[in-house]
Amino acid sequence: MALSRVGMGFLGLFFMAGAVLLIFLTLLGGARNTDPLNRIYFLEANTGNIPGAPPVSRWTFWALCSVKNGLNDCGSSHPDFPLDPPSHRNFNTTVNVPHEFIGTNHYFLTSRFMFPFIIIGLFFAVLALFTGLLALCTRIGSYISGLLAWLALTFQAITTCLMTAVFVQGRSAFNRNGQSASLGVKAFAFMWTATACLFLSCLLYGLGGAVGRKDPGYSGREQRRRGFFSSQRSNSVRSQSAANKKESSSYA
Repeated sequence: MALSRVGMGFLGLFFMAGAVLLIFLTLLGGARNTDPLNRIYFLEANTGNIPGAPPVSRWTFWALCSVKNGLNDCGSSHPDFPLDPPSHRNFNTTVNVPHEFIGTNHYFLTSRFMFPFIIIGLFFAVLALFTGLLALCTRIGSYISGLLAWLALTFQAITTCLMTAVFVQGRSAFNRNGQSASLGVKAFAFMWTATACLFLSCLLYGLGGAVGRKDPGYSGREQRRRGFFSSQRSNSVRSQSAANKKESSSYA
C-alpha cells in the first residue's frame, strides 16, 4: 500500500510540475524579448495594410508585438493585453480592420478574462505542487493535493477554452478579410498540454489517497482488540472448567 501511494504521489507531483512550467511559459510569453519567451504568442496576423500597425502583429498576454527574424519584438509590456484591433489599446483605427472586431466587446472581454483565470489556476497549481510532497507519505496529503489540483484544472480549463475560442475566431476574421493569420502553436500546445497534465495529476493524487485507505496499523489495532477479548474468553472457559472438576471431585 505504501509503495503504491508513493508511486501515485510521485507521478502526480511530476505531472503537476510539468503543468506549472508550461503555464508559466505561456503566461510570460511576450513579457520580454528573450528566448524562449519571444517565441510564444497566441495569434499572428499580417497587418501591414492597417495604418500605424506593423507588417506582422502578434498578440500575447503582455503586448502587441511586431516580428523580427521570426521572433517577437515587443515594446513596453502591459498585463492582461486584449485582442481588440480597432481600439486605442491595439491599432486605434478601423481602416482595413476586419468588420467582426468593430462595434463589439466580445474579443476584448474574452481575451481580458483569460488573464485572471490563468493567475488563479496557477496559484492553486503551485499550492498543489508543494502539498504534493505530503502526498508521497500521507493519505490526507493526497486528498488535499487532489482538491487543489482539481481547482487548478477548473480554472486552467476555463482559460484554455476562452483562449481557443477568441483567437480561433480572431484568426478566421483576419483570414476572411484577406489578411493571412495563424495561431501560435507553442502557446496552444503548452496550454492544452498543461490542462491534460493537471487532469492526470488530479486523478493520480486521488488514486494515491484511495489505495492507502486500509492502513496496516489500524488492522493491527483491530487484531490486538480481538486478541484481548479472545484471551478473556479463554481464561473464563478455563476457570469454569476447573470449577467443574473441583465440584466433581468433592461429590466423589
